[in-house]
Amino acid sequence: MAEERKRQHGGRTVTRRRFLAGSGAAIAAAATGGPLILVPGKAKASEQLVVTSWGGAYEEGIKKVFAEPFTKETGIPITTINNADLAKVKAQVTSGAVEWDVFDGIGPQITAGAKNGYWEPVDASIVDRSDLVVPGGDTFVGVYFYGGGVCWDNKRHPDGKHPVDFKGFWDVNAYPGPRALRARIPETLEMALIADGVEPRKLYPLDVERGFRSLDRIKPHIKKWVVPSPQTISLVQDGEVNFSYTYISRVVGAERAGSPIGFSYKQTLNSMEYFAVVKGSKNREAAMKFIAFCLRPDRQAAFADLLSFTPIARKGYQLASPEGKKHMADLESPNNGIIDDQWWRDHFDELTKRFTEWTIT
Repeated sequence: MAEERKRQHGGRTVTRRRFLAGSGAAIAAAATGGPLILVPGKAKASEQLVVTSWGGAYEEGIKKVFAEPFTKETGIPITTINNADLAKVKAQVTSGAVEWDVFDGIGPQITAGAKNGYWEPVDASIVDRSDLVVPGGDTFVGVYFYGGGVCWDNKRHPDGKHPVDFKGFWDVNAYPGPRALRARIPETLEMALIADGVEPRKLYPLDVERGFRSLDRIKPHIKKWVVPSPQTISLVQDGEVNFSYTYISRVVGAERAGSPIGFSYKQTLNSMEYFAVVKGSKNREAAMKFIAFCLRPDRQAAFADLLSFTPIARKGYQLASPEGKKHMADLESPNNGIIDDQWWRDHFDELTKRFTEWTIT
């Protein structure tokens, strides 16, 4: 495989070698800030954080690896909210009644939120980004890479009886039965275009009209447009759908729990997850400390080992176990797509509105 094949993500060029080995000097040069040292102690009476999440095993992982150790070390309590909804961020910021502190969001949400002024500037005196392969932006910080693809129940759909890529997911004649897709346009539109024959590495700029024509074809077979991420797995486990788009982290958790979930690594969509502090947060400094804590190499490695996310910190990747690395998506495979967050920055709002209207008509 071509080690130096370039990957475009978030407006920055990243290669497989740079991402995994951490040799991206140009990327490192763009990072800012200095090291953070947290010391145990009592939190201020007003300090407490609300952090959005995605529910299920993911939320439990956030608590176990990030939130609970952070609280133990700093005394700052954290409440996780299973509701990473950008529309609610907008309502809070515009009304001045901000209830959330740290927003845990996918790239298109985060870059659109940055464009709309929903985030606080990253405090470089607290958040050290010098070890991050992709530092993020002025108002948000990359935390990890995640991958999504097709899943099924191995007992009901053994080898040869399930799709292994997005084209197969769209092929209802070869693989009949109800499906589930995310109720959000990022990832879903890319999936539709790849299913229609667009090469994963030639997705952008997205051909929106072609994508919606492809979605029109699969729409009658979508039983559920999924909002809560845990349902991407549970709908398959409960037999409500035959096939679903889900995430490697969800599959790993289900497998460890003994569920006969199958997942295809043959084709995945991959993207960055980011943290941002909501504009007007009353706990801005504590929120920055929490983000800095999550970027520590030991926390990055622990999160990777628990849920098989790819760490954004070079040292975090180096510390991750072989088992954790085994399940990470191959960012170099030409079969796999990488979401362009900067493209979505300028299209997220309009396409989210169009997609929402499309799903209910």
